[in-house]
Amino acid sequence: MAQAAILLSATRHMTVASGMTDIYARDPVTAAAAQRTLEEAFPGRFLLGLWDSHPSLAEDIRGHRFGPPLATMRSSLDALDTAPFGPPDTAASPHRVLAALDPDMLALAAERARGAMVLGMPIEYTRSARAILGDDGLLAITQMCVFGHNHADTSDLARTAAAASLPNRHALLRGLGYEDPGALDDRLVDSLVAHGSAEDIAHRVQEHFDAGADHVSLHVMTTTADFPAVRQWEQLTMHLPV
Repeated sequence: MAQAAILLSATRHMTVASGMTDIYARDPVTAAAAQRTLEEAFPGRFLLGLWDSHPSLAEDIRGHRFGPPLATMRSSLDALDTAPFGPPDTAASPHRVLAALDPDMLALAAERARGAMVLGMPIEYTRSARAILGDDGLLAITQMCVFGHNHADTSDLARTAAAASLPNRHALLRGLGYEDPGALDDRLVDSLVAHGSAEDIAHRVQEHFDAGADHVSLHVMTTTADFPAVRQWEQLTMHLPV
């Protein structure tokens, strides 16, 4: 929230979105106050993305008790919508999306938010997410990618990234026809991580648009994770569909 305020104050037209705001990181009253403050200061330019977290992050790091994701998210939305914030007539902001992977969370996003953000899933899942959200729901896709000269040069890092994303995607991937996700074969790696040349990555972005995405962001991974991938983003921009 604080970083969003800094970015919004430095720009005039850009929309700033929190990709995955952990619902265990702040209570709903605090989250609602922060969102409504940003909405007052920068009308229509802040999009709140909410995430149901992971057990280890909620319990080991934050000291909370991790609850059933769907029920906990629904309760959090109820509390956000009824949180007090002056002046008295201030309404809850409609500018929110839910970070969603499973179909039930996508359905909740269609019911209680502007739409959903889906991180690190194949094109087939973009199509199914669009079907659940309907024609009007915002579908924002985050595509993991590794940018390099060619497919062979980027395959090792792509495989590492795909492996890190597997634990909470096994069942979903099997449902999409990937019978043994744990084997991490080339087909699965390529479907999870767009890698290779700028043209290769731009082609994947266009596939998401063709499958029903409204917005595609790129999570560019490099071997130097401590440094922003500014050079890679600049080079990719010249090839991406607008």
